[in-house]
Amino acid sequence: MPSRRAMLALSLPSLAPPLARAQGEWPSQPIRMVMPYAAGGPTDVIARLLADALSPRLGQRVVVENRTGAGGNIGAASVARAVPDGHTLLFTNTGHAVNRALYARLDYDPATDLTPVTIIAESPMVLLVPAASPDRGLADFVARARARPEGLSYASAGAGGALQLVSLLFLQAAGIRMTEVSYRGSAPAYQDLLAGRLDMLYDAGPSAFPVALAGQARALVVSGPARSPVMPDLPTIAEAGFPAATFSVWQVVLAPARTPPLVLERLQREIAAVLGDGPLRARLIEMGAERVLANSVPEAGQYVTAEMTRWAHVLREAGVQPQ
Repeated sequence: MPSRRAMLALSLPSLAPPLARAQGEWPSQPIRMVMPYAAGGPTDVIARLLADALSPRLGQRVVVENRTGAGGNIGAASVARAVPDGHTLLFTNTGHAVNRALYARLDYDPATDLTPVTIIAESPMVLLVPAASPDRGLADFVARARARPEGLSYASAGAGGALQLVSLLFLQAAGIRMTEVSYRGSAPAYQDLLAGRLDMLYDAGPSAFPVALAGQARALVVSGPARSPVMPDLPTIAEAGFPAATFSVWQVVLAPARTPPLVLERLQREIAAVLGDGPLRARLIEMGAERVLANSVPEAGQYVTAEMTRWAHVLREAGVQPQ
């Protein structure tokens, strides 16, 4: 008759935690990638391109699921509560670093309940003024804004959105005050800008560059750390004298906290592989990405933590109260 110790040893494999076994078997089922914003936007498009590229490499289908609402927090909270086995992921953007400071009550903690896997890419924004504006450069615009506190207007598409964030960052760096005008997206803001009813629109490159190149509006600076090949003569915000206002929109893949490290590392390697030289990288650059990153899990964690700290300061200095 086997000893008690031998019987215990024989039973140990069956007692192994499911998550420990999952590390060697992952993925064992389709992967759900939650997109907390509406279908059709730039972040959603990139998520679907990534899902299509990852599916054959992982041997399981990666399915994008849109769960919108509350500035992306409904979808993010659902992933934070998911089983941490690598089969539920979150694909989101810069807004993830803002929500902790922007919302007084959340059903999850963006800093501790979700683990960054990798940053996908960074994209610049472009500061536009009306074509008939008297400002030939950013120095002219800042001087006019300082002479008329809150007399000039800028576009916003809601609290925590990229249009508002990059504008607030610029206003703080330049030491100027302007009047915020809220729009339901950038499309109606363009109507007012082109008609001269709006003084400034700071929008994403894919939308802003064509308008500037067509002469419908004047581009003054690009927000990223380097000049864009689309308009190489356009200075960066740092070159124009305001390095503290350097800004890039970014996308990130996150997993629930306590997801096994081996799963996180495998996922990061596969994402890095599909973002190497190939069609997906070329498509992101075509969409306006200035840098394709696919950095390591520790680097992604440091990146997101630094962004959370930065935007908490920006919103506090701007007097934006948590909702």
